[in-house]
Amino acid sequence: MYAAGGLAGIPAAGAVGTVPAASAVAQAAHAWTPPSGSDFHLAGRRGGKKVVIVGAGPAGLTSAYELQKAGYDVTVLEARHRPGGRTLTIRGGDSETDLDGVTQTARFGDGIYLNAGAGRIAQWMTTMDYIRELGVPYEVFTNANADAYLYNERTGSTPGNPTRYRTAKADVFGYTSELLNYATDQGALDARLTADDKANLKTFLRSWGSLDTSGAYTGGSNRGYASYPTAWEEHGTPLPGPDSLSAVLASRFGNYFPFETNWEQAMLMFQPKGGMDTTWQYMVKAIGKQRVEFNAPVTGVQNTPKGVTVTYEQKGRTKQVEADFAIVAAPAQLMRGWATNWGGAIDTALADFAIGSAAGKIGLEYQSRWWEDDHRIFGGITETDLDLAHIWYPSYGYGERTGLVVGYYNTGASARTYAALSPKDREARAVEQGVKIHGERYRSELRSSFSISWDKVPYIQGAWAYPRTGTANFALLQQGVGNTFFAGDWMSELSAWQHGAIWSARYAVQALHAKAAAL
Repeated sequence: MYAAGGLAGIPAAGAVGTVPAASAVAQAAHAWTPPSGSDFHLAGRRGGKKVVIVGAGPAGLTSAYELQKAGYDVTVLEARHRPGGRTLTIRGGDSETDLDGVTQTARFGDGIYLNAGAGRIAQWMTTMDYIRELGVPYEVFTNANADAYLYNERTGSTPGNPTRYRTAKADVFGYTSELLNYATDQGALDARLTADDKANLKTFLRSWGSLDTSGAYTGGSNRGYASYPTAWEEHGTPLPGPDSLSAVLASRFGNYFPFETNWEQAMLMFQPKGGMDTTWQYMVKAIGKQRVEFNAPVTGVQNTPKGVTVTYEQKGRTKQVEADFAIVAAPAQLMRGWATNWGGAIDTALADFAIGSAAGKIGLEYQSRWWEDDHRIFGGITETDLDLAHIWYPSYGYGERTGLVVGYYNTGASARTYAALSPKDREARAVEQGVKIHGERYRSELRSSFSISWDKVPYIQGAWAYPRTGTANFALLQQGVGNTFFAGDWMSELSAWQHGAIWSARYAVQALHAKAAAL
């Protein structure tokens, strides 16, 4: 179902080799069939239709890329000064001005960057297909690391005493195994298990939970070491512990572990080398830089008897462009402020998808890679119950002198708390809490920072919308209105991911192409 140019071999449902036959049949009606200029010739109709695409994020650029390959004349209008939308990479010298008029300029050193938005790609995602087709260099993103930390201050963690991920996991799995092993011995599972089932289960539990010969959990080498083995009969010093079953359960560390097998987040994950927006820079080049206009915010989209008229501002002037079709890949709440003739039903549907969520990140650049030197953490994520939420260690630049830590990646109320602060105050708050986990070098080695609050970014104004798929409003927007079609991650089953934006673009492209071929 995929084009030969690098997109072959991935099922339409997205999960490689695991889609049940019934699901595959059900999804066949929505499989991706790239448009082709030959479709017009076969139908005896004129190709080369003109399409205006609003938005140079993943959905807009994918739309332009696929349509242009099929022979369409495309123009992309982007309100911001760069491509990528929420796939935003901040490098040294980059400046951003938020809706409050606050300007930040990144002072990062060469080769240092912050993925302020999208930060990781699962290997089954369609995003990987475009990266490979475009020739974008990519590398592994370390999404889970046994030597990263867990820090739940509300349930027992104390400053200076974070818990290694591997230690917490060993203790949760160990005590869970002990309890289940005990229940098996006591006959509590007799109604569900045969004698062979019990024997097989107990064999698994002894391995999974590192139980001793009596079936008890008393800790093991999988918890880690205070000092690791070397040579000359130096067998290493195991960590003291474990804590009691009650203390391990009370820590609530176990709530983090499903993240590892979450279908969106399971390893391996990847990132383009040099920053996430590299993919979309490559795609702009493939489309043709002359076809993508920046600093061109759209103010109106009107369907006309001949097609569409799109009104936009550029360099203080109001301009209009006429086309046969339009694909609008902009946030839903922005469209509701435009001059359109789409009708009340479309406006109501767009209101259903207005972005209301908040998310923020801060990049903390350090003059040394102390997390590798002192903590032996190479990539991965520390999870916390602080308003930092997550701390990311870089999955690039290993062996370099300097580096950047994502000092928080938070959402909801925590993100709004940071958004209300000045950039310097965000930095101070993030560092103050990070010191609790990493010690004083988290403060003393800091060189510079850059923070983003997505609800304050012009022409984006939010993090993501959760799609209400299966509703009448969703179906209405998927159909489009007149010669205007809609795309964006919010118009997919997987909001907040580039994969969702790409699939929404494919859906819009197919709908547009079918209509063009029928004219």
